Amino acid sequence: MDFLHFELPDYESFPDRLRKILEKNEDTIEKLLKKGDTGYVDFVRPFMETFEELDLFFTPLSHLNSVENSEKTQKAYEASLPLLSHYHTKLSQNRELYELFKKIEGTNDAQREVLRLELRDFRLSGVDLSEERKKRLEEIDLRLSELNNRFSQNLLDATNAYELIVEDPEDVEGIPESDLELAKTEREGKQVWRFTLQLPSYMAYMTYGPNRALREELYRAYTTRAPENAEVIDEILRLRDEKAKILGFDHYSELSLATKMAPSDEAVVDFLEALAEASMPAAKEEVEKLGQLAAEDGITSIESYDVAYYSERLKKRELDFDDETTRPYFEQERTLEGMLDFVGELFGIGFSPVDVPVWNEKVKVYDLTEGKEAFARIYFDLEARESKRGGAWMNDWQTHHEDAEGVVHPASAFVVCNFSPSGDETPSLLRHDDVVTLFHEMGHAIHHLFSRVRERFVSGIHGVAWDVVEFPSQFLENFAYERGVLERFARHYRTGEPMPEALMRKIRQSKNFLAASGMLRQIEFALFDFMLHQKLYQGEEVQRLLDSLRDRLSLIKPPAYNRFQWGFAHIFAGGYAAGYYSYKWAEVLSADAFFACFEAGEIDRERTDGYKRTILQKGASEPMDRLYREWLGRDPDPHALVRLYDLAGAS
Repeated sequence: MDFLHFELPDYESFPDRLRKILEKNEDTIEKLLKKGDTGYVDFVRPFMETFEELDLFFTPLSHLNSVENSEKTQKAYEASLPLLSHYHTKLSQNRELYELFKKIEGTNDAQREVLRLELRDFRLSGVDLSEERKKRLEEIDLRLSELNNRFSQNLLDATNAYELIVEDPEDVEGIPESDLELAKTEREGKQVWRFTLQLPSYMAYMTYGPNRALREELYRAYTTRAPENAEVIDEILRLRDEKAKILGFDHYSELSLATKMAPSDEAVVDFLEALAEASMPAAKEEVEKLGQLAAEDGITSIESYDVAYYSERLKKRELDFDDETTRPYFEQERTLEGMLDFVGELFGIGFSPVDVPVWNEKVKVYDLTEGKEAFARIYFDLEARESKRGGAWMNDWQTHHEDAEGVVHPASAFVVCNFSPSGDETPSLLRHDDVVTLFHEMGHAIHHLFSRVRERFVSGIHGVAWDVVEFPSQFLENFAYERGVLERFARHYRTGEPMPEALMRKIRQSKNFLAASGMLRQIEFALFDFMLHQKLYQGEEVQRLLDSLRDRLSLIKPPAYNRFQWGFAHIFAGGYAAGYYSYKWAEVLSADAFFACFEAGEIDRERTDGYKRTILQKGASEPMDRLYREWLGRDPDPHALVRLYDLAGAS
């Protein structure tokens, strides 16, 4: 199989080269239409290949704009958006193409699913609308792509613009040495500590910083980033609402669910409300404990900027556990190798390092192998830097498929995280939370890379309903708490000594520490997102909706100045609009699947082999609820999520 080599694009000529590829694709599709062949292989396969060629060209720029952001990447990316938006809108509203697809018949489940999804997406793109309404829909889609990019760029710029300089050594007392080393700098010949809104730096002070006033200063800066995004949000919401109505839906949440597993608005809200009810009793107990601990320091009312600090202290008191104590045992390179070793053993594959071109010297690349054959490739870019947007994600590049000539193409993907960078004297060391993140993103990656589906549109993560796309990532992250997994790579970076058994036990015990209040926080975000798209909210109405949910669900109510929505990139710059509930919806599947595969410390090989064959290798060739029943012979058990978090036992 042929893997593409990653190359830095020529940013100046990129939009022109993109235009030529789009014109070539349009010419290919026009010829297919003139030919009028309704055979699946002769028409659909070459049609899908135009999408693969476009992704192979454009994905590197999109990726670089996120991981090596610069004026050059921004300029090329922003110039490309109108071209792509126009192209996709024109294609998805092409009546002739739609009518031809209606005549094609598939010969297997995957082909029939491609056709079902294509016809659905034609309708959701307005193929049946008048020309005037089609044109308006195109204008909306273009503007939304521009606004999503602006939201993300505003957030990145605001994150990089802020710094907190701490001069007094007492104000950094208790902060882990590895974090202090990264924060240490000089100003006017004097040693000081610089904290930023980059997540590793921000969380270091919020979790361990002893000065409450400085914690609030940092928290205020973080939760009021990018105020210009308020106007961006209003316009995004107006356009989404207009788009939904043009397509015949009452509101945007209905349009969102048209491509998801959840059957209705009511089903989503009821699911979230039931989880909130199950979480509330235990969450109240957790918050009461935090308040009691803060009261020992004379704090009569615990605030949002105290939560991480006192949560860490409570964990230390109740479990004698500080996640920072895990950091020396999770050196990044050893952890990555250990995870790959575990995944390889779990699913019967190998990982071979390869020396190929990359965008940053810290990037590591591996081929996935079965026997001697490489069937997929994965890139890891794991360390934080200012040119990289925050968070962690998996981005697909090549997709496993068979083209019209019968040639099989391999898959490739990027895993991106923002772990503490390596310094001159210290390697990149991860907290256990980071290890969980790495396993999570690896779960996404193998969902894409393991695919054996021949049809590109339903191979890997393509075509997977958004509210189950988190299932494989959450499934894999559950293993990051298990002793048999951790002992593969948890060794002290200086001495090589294995992590003490007592510390491993504490990691396991910490899995559900303050889980109920964490659950409530996620439900608050999910309900806010979903209800925000059930009618049109503008201006202060957005904040009032969030405040109303906080009144019900936030046991520690955030300060009035908190503008969480200005940084809610998942729904305003990502794909989670009216879909943030997906994390919890998918977690029902992942919890049930984990318990099916792993009981009492033993892995059920028959079940994990079935998971690989039926869930991972089949991509979206069938809807996930059908694949799940094919694998386990039943629907997922909703109680599994309550069991995973021990909510019944805790309350």
